[in-house]
Amino acid sequence: MSASKYYTEEGLKKLREELRQLKEVERPKISQQIAEARDKGDLSENAEYDAAKEAQGLLELKISKMEESLHNARVIDESKMDHTKVLLLSTVIIKNLRNNASMKYTLVPEEEADLKSGKISVSSPIAKGLLGKKVGDKVDISVPAGTIPFEVVEISR
Repeated sequence: MSASKYYTEEGLKKLREELRQLKEVERPKISQQIAEARDKGDLSENAEYDAAKEAQGLLELKISKMEESLHNARVIDESKMDHTKVLLLSTVIIKNLRNNASMKYTLVPEEEADLKSGKISVSSPIAKGLLGKKVGDKVDISVPAGTIPFEVVEISR
């Protein structure tokens, strides 16, 4: 059995929608491609048939993994979380003490990370360095560019 994976309500809804899309749209599309390739005759030398069967196998593997993820999914209950510390689902404003630049990030489960929208994985170096910190705490975080000193300016949910 796989370990539990934690999701936000939004992330779980997105996973369910993606699984529905694969089952109801992609699966029939590949079945249609297989049928069309089969109608073309000799399957032993039919590259279209081989490609469609391989695509079907990959799709079924992806569907299986997503179903397993859904089976092991747990929704994070924010009401029971400490709002004074940086935790999963915290939105935190940090200040780079070297150049005084401020950044705003939301710490999310790995599957929901999206840097463009300010959502970073809780397993990223910055998030790991911030976990458990409070407003006013200073922390040195090792990133690929070196060690950078940050200060936690604000924590919200």
